[in-house]
Amino acid sequence: MANIPKEILKVDFQDYPLWREANYKLLKQITEEYNGTIIVPMTLTNKDYFNEIIGRLKKDDIEIKHFTLTASKTTIQKRLRTRFEGKNSWAYLQIDNRLGLLSNNMFKEHILTDNMSIDKIVEAIAASSNIALLPDKRTKGRKFIDRNLIKFKEIGWFK
Repeated sequence: MANIPKEILKVDFQDYPLWREANYKLLKQITEEYNGTIIVPMTLTNKDYFNEIIGRLKKDDIEIKHFTLTASKTTIQKRLRTRFEGKNSWAYLQIDNRLGLLSNNMFKEHILTDNMSIDKIVEAIAASSNIALLPDKRTKGRKFIDRNLIKFKEIGWFK
């Protein structure tokens, strides 16, 4: 986003029609070329954008199982702090608006994650989707390292 001229810069990357079209086309292509389960971690809170991507995929007869992971404002704030995002960060400032938008029935099935571990969330989604999970043979220490590496990549500390 740093390379986009200020005159056409959008606050939210999802506001770019090209981003939405690219995601739709990529997901459609993957489903045409791959015969397995595809998991797409994506937060869409705009109903129109949701329909542009998910609605079009459904119209193409692509099976979609959609889950919205929810949490209380307090839990979200705590999670953002673990990513070193302060009260003035973009994500922090979006909390109230996004929680309100995600409460819409369009974004169901909701999974309240306040008191759930990542493993329990995965198990809940798998059970609701009739997906048999393979056993995770990593040690607790290895899981901890892997999850923190992912967090640090999200923060931008590692590429």
